[in-house]
Amino acid sequence: MFGKDLYKDQVAFVTGGRSGIGYGIAKMMLQLGAKVMIASRKEEPLAKAAEELSEFGVCEYMPCDIRKTEEIQAVATRIKEKFGHLDILVNNAGGQFPTQAETLNDRGWNAVITNNLSGTFYVTREMANAFFIPQKSGVIVNIIADIFRGFPGMVHTGAARAGVENMTKTLALEWAEHNIRINAIAPGTIESSGLKTYAPHVQKIFIDGMNEVPMKRYGTVEEVANAVGFMASPLASYISGVTLYVDGAGHLNGNKMDFMKVLRPPAAQK
Repeated sequence: MFGKDLYKDQVAFVTGGRSGIGYGIAKMMLQLGAKVMIASRKEEPLAKAAEELSEFGVCEYMPCDIRKTEEIQAVATRIKEKFGHLDILVNNAGGQFPTQAETLNDRGWNAVITNNLSGTFYVTREMANAFFIPQKSGVIVNIIADIFRGFPGMVHTGAARAGVENMTKTLALEWAEHNIRINAIAPGTIESSGLKTYAPHVQKIFIDGMNEVPMKRYGTVEEVANAVGFMASPLASYISGVTLYVDGAGHLNGNKMDFMKVLRPPAAQK
């Protein structure tokens, strides 16, 4: 289904492209013929990722904090200088941490909302104004999360990702006249470098929760990248404003309270 020249002559921008799912998406795009710009906040690991990815095609990089409009605009300028146009935007950058809602302070809430929701909007708006709206074409894919039945233990990112999902629907309507398609991908638990950022006792919850997934396994970075590859391609030319779950049917099943077992001491659960 994916020919090696599927994205020939196209340019993609992947936020959070230095590791995990973002790295996998960038690699897939390069292997299918696209030129790719990746961005994240820390320059040294970003440069290393770009060097590795250059084995598969033309990969540029630029540090960017998606919470800062001026840095996003600087990336847009670099893309214009290097490539002249942009065809695909993948909003993958984000971050969160396990927490109880009642103990989440203002700083923690605002950090995640600003990064995952506001940052995603800022990048989307700037790339649309710089490229997609003037050229009357563009594809946007937003990476969110399994929020289908709430997100206990992650109230901040659940709210942010739900906001991105609604933004996806809204912009699919508003920007259809500009021939811009926008969809969301909602990964379940994916075996990637992102899992290693959690404390060991939280990682154990992920391991124990595998049996809750109807397919009895977790997903791979490649499976998420393949879903993005489809949504960003002409194969999905009449699809816009939808969320595709890549989770082995996990959003329909399972105990959503596993995180709370870690976060709340046994006495508090009685």
